[in-house]
Amino acid sequence: MKNLHSYWRMEYVKAPKQDGAFGNPFAQLAESENDKDALIVWRNRRSYLILNKFPYNPGHLLALPNRVVADLCELEADERGEFMETIVKGKEILTAAIKPDGFNIGFNFGSAAGAGIPSHLHCHIVPRWKGDTNFMPVVGQTRVLPEALVETWKALRKFC
Repeated sequence: MKNLHSYWRMEYVKAPKQDGAFGNPFAQLAESENDKDALIVWRNRRSYLILNKFPYNPGHLLALPNRVVADLCELEADERGEFMETIVKGKEILTAAIKPDGFNIGFNFGSAAGAGIPSHLHCHIVPRWKGDTNFMPVVGQTRVLPEALVETWKALRKFC
């Protein structure tokens, strides 16, 4: 039998839960002065791209507005425009850096819809490849990622 190690996963498992959620770990990230440590890949004035610390696939990005809002409807028109540009930029960076075959891009609004952090709007940008599904997530409740987050961050930053 072979062992698969996902040491990064324990941070997620042990994270304190608040009423079934995670609170808001994104609240201070926009103010970070160390993009590498924060895993921030790219920024504009009102939003930014960050690597998901608990990704579905390698390169899984989150687009977030700087201002903490729970819903698209709460963004001002100029924030919405920059937020959409951030989502497009994330797709462009991933396309150039890791050349996926496709993408899943979307939102989960509210905990009932699967939002783990419903208090801070964020959009998932998940690169996909033909044949990237396997039995591990279904049978083993485990994802196997071929690269460390910092290495992915370095690869993506080259295309910002």
